[in-house]
Amino acid sequence: MNLRSRSKVSAEVNMSSMTDLVFLLLIFFILASTLVTSSALDVILPKSGAQTVKKKNITLTVNEDLEFDINGTIVSYDQVESTLLSAASKLNADEQAVVVLRADQSIPTGETVRILDIGYRNNMRMIIATDPN
Repeated sequence: MNLRSRSKVSAEVNMSSMTDLVFLLLIFFILASTLVTSSALDVILPKSGAQTVKKKNITLTVNEDLEFDINGTIVSYDQVESTLLSAASKLNADEQAVVVLRADQSIPTGETVRILDIGYRNNMRMIIATDPN
């Protein structure tokens, strides 16, 4: 009488489907991370408990070296007003221009007021962006 089993159980684990899932997740996270870019200039925003803005039309970023970035275009201070006006003219006629000012916390208050004055002179709503607490 033959007591040995005729079929042997394989101790191997097929990992090809697991590697496919890992590569798909890797591709997803690589693509998702490239889509999350806030602006061309790195700034440290001041802290605040205010609510976030739901809709932003124009983004003006000012870093600690007083470089100005309007919707991804770096301009000098002399060009800020004309660039803001041209960006506002591209909006719908029934919408008032809303400028989100992303000013670094280390720039002097006088520089922030100069930018806010540009918006005041041109009847633009300006909002100062902050990081939540």
